[in-house]
Amino acid sequence: MASQGGVSESSSSGRGRAAETGPSYDRSITVFSPKGRLLQVEYALKSVKLAGITSVAVRGDDSVCVITQRSRAPVDPLLDTTDPAAFSHLFEITERLGMLATGMAAEGRSLAHEARNEAAGFRRKWGYEMPPRMLALWLGDRAQVRTQHAKLRPYRVVATIVGIDEEKRTPELFTCDPAGLVLGHKATSAGFKGLEAIKFLEEKMTGDRLPFESTIEMAVSAMRHVLEDNKEGHDIEVGVVRKSSPAFRTVLKRLHKYPQGAQSTLDQGGR
Repeated sequence: MASQGGVSESSSSGRGRAAETGPSYDRSITVFSPKGRLLQVEYALKSVKLAGITSVAVRGDDSVCVITQRSRAPVDPLLDTTDPAAFSHLFEITERLGMLATGMAAEGRSLAHEARNEAAGFRRKWGYEMPPRMLALWLGDRAQVRTQHAKLRPYRVVATIVGIDEEKRTPELFTCDPAGLVLGHKATSAGFKGLEAIKFLEEKMTGDRLPFESTIEMAVSAMRHVLEDNKEGHDIEVGVVRKSSPAFRTVLKRLHKYPQGAQSTLDQGGR
């Protein structure tokens, strides 16, 4: 009886320790759960929403528009907030390629740095700009490799690649998630209220052609749909690339939930 009691106590304490530390497939990026899931990848996908940022991207006939909420500067009187790029989620990869990183800001900046190096190497080797599809596929391969090695972990970022393909002369929009899945889109959204914005875009996007102005209006409408209403409005970053002007351009604007008076699609009082 004593030995049976000892075995029972030992087994119970062992199960308690296992419950405290969690199963091995919950901690390791290279071990599947019994249901065939890589939980570390799912945690990375959830982390994209924890940043509290929502991004929207829409592809039109001759342009692509991406919009994201701007991170607010931490409350620190000693922090230099004069650099507009310090809290930006939009990155110029090349003159004609842009990347929007939705998720953890520091990891988005690191990913953009790697993308710039790869795009520069591509141009040096082949003599022309890296196409948006090639950059998206490279980012996907890079992300997928990070699910194969125990010493690495997935980026907590959904990367949105926009640009004009020089050969086909068409606007292109791709996303790459922490699992390495690369998809092309007519319109998409990611981040805190990404699903809500996607539902809005599914209802509003039709087979009609979208010229430049309508492309911007669609992206702004989707962003307004998910924003909270306040008197001050929301600081947003807008990135645009179009066939007639293929350079990737960014601007900081102030967006209100509801248009103020006779304002246009975007408040011209942006900072």
